This record gives sequence, C-alpha cells and structure tokens, in this order.
Amino acid sequence: ISTGIATDKKIEDADEACRSVGNEQVVLLHCTSGYPTPPAELNMRTLPDMRDRFGMSVGLSDHTMSNTAAIIGVSFGAVVIEKHFTLSRSAGGPDSAFSLEPEELAELVSVIRETERALGTVTYEIAPSARVSRSHSRSLFVVEDVSAGDPVTKQNVRSIRPANGLRPALFADVVGRRFRANTAKGTPLSLDLLEDA
Repeated sequence: ISTGIATDKKIEDADEACRSVGNEQVVLLHCTSGYPTPPAELNMRTLPDMRDRFGMSVGLSDHTMSNTAAIIGVSFGAVVIEKHFTLSRSAGGPDSAFSLEPEELAELVSVIRETERALGTVTYEIAPSARVSRSHSRSLFVVEDVSAGDPVTKQNVRSIRPANGLRPALFADVVGRRFRANTAKGTPLSLDLLEDA
C-alpha cells in the first residue's frame, strides 16, 4: 500500500480493510507524492514510526532522482523500494523525469545490496578485517630482562605494540606482583609469568 497523500487515519482504514479479508501480507510504502520529491520533504524517519505504529513491514515509494533516499530507506528498515522505470527518459512521458533507466536501476540494486550487507547485525565482536588492525594495538610487554622474584614495575613492563600481552588497563592489577621465572626483554606479559596475587 503506497501511503501517498493519506493521513494516518486513512492508512489505518486501508490496513483494516486488508486484514478484514485475511490479507496479512501487506507492506506500507512511505510515499511523498511530489514528482520528483525534494529531499527536504522525504521525512524518512516516518519509516520506523510506520512500522511500529501499524505493526507491518514498510517500504519506500521513491520519486527522487538519486539513490540516497533508497539507501536511507533500507537503513530505516524498508523491505521494498519502488522506483519508476523507463527504457529511455528521452522517450518522454509524464513519469520520465524521475524514472530510472536500465543502468541506473542496476546501480540502485547494487547500492541497496551493499547497504544491506553494511547494515549487518548487532555485534560487538571484532570484525575479521579489523583483526589485523588489532595487532597494532598496545599491550603489556616486559621491556627489561627480569629475574625470578623481581616485581613488576613501570621500568620493566610497559604498554607497547603489538597486542600480544595483557591489556594496558590491567597494569594497576599486576604492578608489584613478582615474576615466577627469569623472563627476557620483549616477552608479552601474561598472568602465567607472575606469581599468584
């Protein structure tokens, strides 16, 4: 259902009409009936509100001349993007000014698929591509040769690269603890190297 110039009451009426005959497969298409639609009139934040208010999937009836609205729409949860299409704008017609030609439609599909991939899922895990960068993070390393029984100090343990040792935030927890064995300069600091607290 394209919302066009409908008020929220008209949208509710259309939703009820569909559901009253058993049609639960409805997608509301947010539509600003401007041809073409100026970006300032898109009000894309309406998409998640429509989804929550009417309890159904949402999409976008897009009459803009760029891919921006579709990208934003997908980012706000649109599952359908409707665009006008023509084989050639030069053929004329009432919709030709805001219709996509074949190459433009292919580009739109491409950027929408890329947007969907970029949205991904909610995660706080380190992305595979960032794991290499993580090795450039800092961690605690032994920076002087130490003997068994020596305490951890600011002089013999420092926060340097790469991230193979304990996190720098743990320095306060290990300062003063003693080394179990002789440990060479350049060794990443781990709890196994230290006597129990």
